[in-house]
Amino acid sequence: VQLVESGGGLVQPGGSLRLSCAASGIIFSINALAWYRQAPGKERELVASITLGATNYADSVKGRFTISRDNARSTVSLQMNSLKAEDTALYYCNSKDGRWPWGQGTQVTVSS
Repeated sequence: VQLVESGGGLVQPGGSLRLSCAASGIIFSINALAWYRQAPGKERELVASITLGATNYADSVKGRFTISRDNARSTVSLQMNSLKAEDTALYYCNSKDGRWPWGQGTQVTVSS
């Protein structure tokens, strides 16, 4: 299994970013997927997950982030709007239970 995240960057508070994750080595379409993040000095946390028919979000991002998947391209995306400084973290994708090898992640920095 290989996971490659992209799309991070530096954005001002209130701005938007769209993260993307390309997966290989798995039967993508049958798996529940998720985005996680880890801020400096903090534990990795699950931000959003998507199964075949449902999405779930951490309370801290609900209403601002949207997770989606493209099974044909084996990608999962995270649209992040109204970004806040506390969203600054390294963002990763993985299965919903985090059982695959972790990728490099993509850094999101929200700062003015």
